[in-house]
Amino acid sequence: MTWLTGHWAGFDLETTGVSVDDDRVVTACIARVDTSGSQPPAVRSALADPGIEIPEAATEVHGISTEHARRHGAPAAEVVAQVADALMAAVYEGLPIVGFNLQYDVTLLDRETRRYGLEPFGDRLVAACGVVIDGYVLHKYADPFRKGSRKLTAVCEHYGVRLDGAHDSHQDALAAARVVFRIGQYAQKGVDWLREQGFKDDVARRLAGLASLDLPALHGLQVRAKAEQAASFISYLKRQRKPYGDVRGEWPCVPFEPVRQEALA
Repeated sequence: MTWLTGHWAGFDLETTGVSVDDDRVVTACIARVDTSGSQPPAVRSALADPGIEIPEAATEVHGISTEHARRHGAPAAEVVAQVADALMAAVYEGLPIVGFNLQYDVTLLDRETRRYGLEPFGDRLVAACGVVIDGYVLHKYADPFRKGSRKLTAVCEHYGVRLDGAHDSHQDALAAARVVFRIGQYAQKGVDWLREQGFKDDVARRLAGLASLDLPALHGLQVRAKAEQAASFISYLKRQRKPYGDVRGEWPCVPFEPVRQEALA
């Protein structure tokens, strides 16, 4: 299966918060993964001084305090430029960017490049026809009605893959790659095997259907799947009379809205 072979660029960010427009990169990891297993991952990590206070809630998640980032981190603009360039170098080499819930990471990196006057990452990715593989989107596509958490820790447990330290960009990047690889392995087994393992018929068929896709087709499937997932969630929130304005279906990068430009000052 073509998308399950070769090398991948595993990618993860830890940040100051959850807003792609307002928050900043704290740590970043790009892990070159050899899917054959013949070589260990080549990991590049970076710590940034984000230039703003890191909220206590964010520090509790990833363990990086404002003081630590200021003392040990490189200037944020430098880290953002290096991360964007390294990812694009992988894309130009033909590697897919692999991760978990990458709509967040890719969009935030796009906003950070704009913040520092760099070529917008989202525009670069589109121009290069870059391929992204998102374990979060694929898992929801294959098993849309599974109950329980969809966070990386829970999905790793569901697929029986290692996560050596949640909310560490290094470990999350590798764990996300393991999730994607396991989904691919299941797809290769075929419908009958999946049914024998207890997968529901519709889930088995969705998973097995991934096996024949090449990288561009897999990317396109995720674009459509994310849009459908967002529309379904918005419909649910409307029925619950809950706000839904932050739910976006564009993937892997939410388009930049000039009206939000003041947030990047």
